[in-house]
Amino acid sequence: MYAQQKIVVYPGTFDPVTLGHLDIVERAIPIFDRVIIAVAKDTGGKPTLFSIEERTQMLLEATKNYPKTEVHSFSGLLTEYVKKVGACSIIRGLRAISDFEHEFQMASINKRLNPSIETLFMMTNESYFFLSSSVVKEIAALGGNLQGFVPEWVEKQIKKKLMGE
Repeated sequence: MYAQQKIVVYPGTFDPVTLGHLDIVERAIPIFDRVIIAVAKDTGGKPTLFSIEERTQMLLEATKNYPKTEVHSFSGLLTEYVKKVGACSIIRGLRAISDFEHEFQMASINKRLNPSIETLFMMTNESYFFLSSSVVKEIAALGGNLQGFVPEWVEKQIKKKLMGE
């Protein structure tokens, strides 16, 4: 009998991808056989700076040298997508206690929708506790330096989008 591959889905809007997101991916790689980074088309009504194609492209570029990773986009229920790709788990990063309530609620709903899918929480590296895509966009909009927050290529895309550089 063959062992089933351990596949995890790391979902998010990734608008834009940050070094905190990549930290979670890097730490998931040794644990799973495949890490699927799933860019959500549906954002719950919150507007995005980047299109789904742009967000997917930024992640493809940011993870091009990461083994065992794939970048996909998806629409609809996360649990349906997880089932479709044959994953057993969802991984979510937690920055602070304030993230936990929302993530716990989502994990509980997902478990109710599909009891066979486990949600795993990974604490963000302390270097990135403060970091979010929203903070990155705010800093960029105010002309701040994004070094140490996002990959260099992503910083160029943000500046191009916001300032026409």
